[in-house]
Amino acid sequence: MACFRTLYLCLFLLISVLVAPIDHVYGTLGIVGATSTQQYSDMSKLREEIEGRGSFTFFAPSNEAWEQLSSEIHRNLVDNVNIELYNALHHHMVNKRMLTKDLKNGMTLVSMYNGQKLLINHYPNGVVTVNCARVIHGNQIATNGVVHVIDRVLTPVGNTIQDFIEVEDDLSSLRAAAITSDVLDTLGRPGHYTLFAPTNEAFESLPRGILERIMGDKVASEALVKFHILNTLQCSEAIMGGAVYETLEGNTLEVGCDGETLTVNGVKMVKRKDIVTSNGVIHLIDKVLIPDSAKQVIELGGAQQTTFTDLVAQLGLASSLRPEGQYTLLAPLNGAFSDDTLQMDQRLLKTILQNHIIKVKIGLNELYNGQELETIGGKLLRVFVYRTAVCVENSCMVRGSKEGRNGFIHVFRQIIKPAEKTLHEMLRNDKRFSVFLSLVKAADLDDVLSRPGEWTLFVPTNDAFKGLTDDDKDILIRDKNALRNILLYHLTQGVFIGSGFEPGVTNILKTIQGGKLYLKTVNDTLLVNELKSRESDLMATNGVIHVIDKLLYPADLPVGNDQLLTILKKLIKYIQIKGRGDNASFISVLWNTVNIFMTICNMLFFPCVTDPSITQLTKLIEGEPEFKIVREGETITKVIHGEPIIKTYTKIIDGRPVEVTEKKVTEERIIQGNSFKILSARTVAKERLCYRNIDLAESLCIEFILKKINLSHSSKREIRNQASYSHATIYYSESN
Repeated sequence: MACFRTLYLCLFLLISVLVAPIDHVYGTLGIVGATSTQQYSDMSKLREEIEGRGSFTFFAPSNEAWEQLSSEIHRNLVDNVNIELYNALHHHMVNKRMLTKDLKNGMTLVSMYNGQKLLINHYPNGVVTVNCARVIHGNQIATNGVVHVIDRVLTPVGNTIQDFIEVEDDLSSLRAAAITSDVLDTLGRPGHYTLFAPTNEAFESLPRGILERIMGDKVASEALVKFHILNTLQCSEAIMGGAVYETLEGNTLEVGCDGETLTVNGVKMVKRKDIVTSNGVIHLIDKVLIPDSAKQVIELGGAQQTTFTDLVAQLGLASSLRPEGQYTLLAPLNGAFSDDTLQMDQRLLKTILQNHIIKVKIGLNELYNGQELETIGGKLLRVFVYRTAVCVENSCMVRGSKEGRNGFIHVFRQIIKPAEKTLHEMLRNDKRFSVFLSLVKAADLDDVLSRPGEWTLFVPTNDAFKGLTDDDKDILIRDKNALRNILLYHLTQGVFIGSGFEPGVTNILKTIQGGKLYLKTVNDTLLVNELKSRESDLMATNGVIHVIDKLLYPADLPVGNDQLLTILKKLIKYIQIKGRGDNASFISVLWNTVNIFMTICNMLFFPCVTDPSITQLTKLIEGEPEFKIVREGETITKVIHGEPIIKTYTKIIDGRPVEVTEKKVTEERIIQGNSFKILSARTVAKERLCYRNIDLAESLCIEFILKKINLSHSSKREIRNQASYSHATIYYSESN
């Protein structure tokens, strides 16, 4: 341990000996290896000043920096050391000590030569520059100041960016564009700008038509020039990798480096860098940067939409997109165009493309659900907005929307197919759905699928009914209520596009039957209750069809008919279908069914309101026995025989006259009992509830039949709803 302490002490003393005491600025120049600057300080008689009293900051060029200086400038300095060289070195000095922590980004220091400015930038990556010369060895403390070694020789700066553009012959085209757009004056004002200045050669390489159009349009030319200007000073030495900067035009540029060369938007184009002015820096580039805002809408297409833009040009549609017009292009990705599509008749292909060009300029933030967009071909396209997607007809957008001078372009996954037929017409025209359509017709639901509206229909193909015999089908059709219950489980209100669902997320849709469907997309395939959809997004004028291979049935809905249960088990094997179960289950099914038809009635004929003003209620009461309990000693009505009594009268419902008809036949007899008498008469009340749309003069009716049979001290009430899908029985006790 003692030896260790001794060794430690020796090392400490050795280090103490090796660390030299600080020197004045002149001596520090030699210590940090800036011997050329030290030598020139001797030659120019600056040594006495930087060895003497004072507090200086010396930005000392490295030896390599002096070697990189052009021979002409170097010769001028050395030939006139007492004035030119002395002034040049003073331009590298500030009359106070400034450590790198004191050098703030955007700061302007006054040099010791003629009040010339030194522009300081301290970037987030730690790089410090002075007039774009990088500090490579900073904070070398001296007794009378501090030395920062930099990588280039500073030259006096007096001109603005505007001054440079006005006198530089190789920037005459840029000068003309800047004057036309009234941007040139901006570059003469105080600030910290970066200009990527295209040379004349860069402008000449543009297609003549594009250059003439932009130069003749003040808005486009202003966008063009401002797209080359950053509102921050970005020296090349501070750029370590790809960084994104906002331009005065509003869009961004990505500036990076490739070895010693700067890149803009990933392309090597900088011919000369770091031309420092009093209000910024200029980098000369050999390409013109054209922002989207200066482009025609057809020029906005990227690499993934070239098939669409090429076809638009080839089929003569590009010429119809006038520069003064306003348009929106709905551009499918290249992969959306199959070989069959590309090989079809050109007239038909042109019609397809016209369906992707909207007559107005409309941005993504202007689209809303239910909106209709008119194409240049006269078609109306519907917009559907979902939680994470915006779709037009069957196709949904992907990232990549752009705004040009005369329109927007939005990118879509698939070719857009406008709807032309109703749901019913689509079923009728496709033989795959013939069995399903026959059941729809038998259930009197074809009218629902023909009317205007917004529906999503999950249609089983004929394969879903394999094994269904004619007898089985007859049983299904005979039990119309059960059939409707099954079919309406395949229908939900609203248009839901498969690609509009967020991938992997389960979405719950309530069907018209009242049950729930569970939908999600996995690997671009739509799953319905975990069943794969064979084909999705077949658009109709009143909804959308998703094709499935299995019949759907709500797993929590029991079947009350044994024959029907057998048939469903034959067709549906992916879930366990429940049998009849207890009576209470069927009561809820019954009244749920009534609510379903009331909902359909509302959706088809009038808005859903608590007390609809366009409801006509007609009651028909036909003669059936009705049981009444009469206590001993009470008056008993006499038996009446005769023709039915028919009464017709008008009843006011919600301010509207409604005609009510009653038909009644009564038969009464006395039955003796132990402690009471029973008056036996039975009445069946049949109610027809008719909902009428006055404009259409059509009605949809739901019938209810109520029977009540008295059995001594208890009663049994049987309810059958002709518009429902189930048969229910309620038991209850009634005291005498």
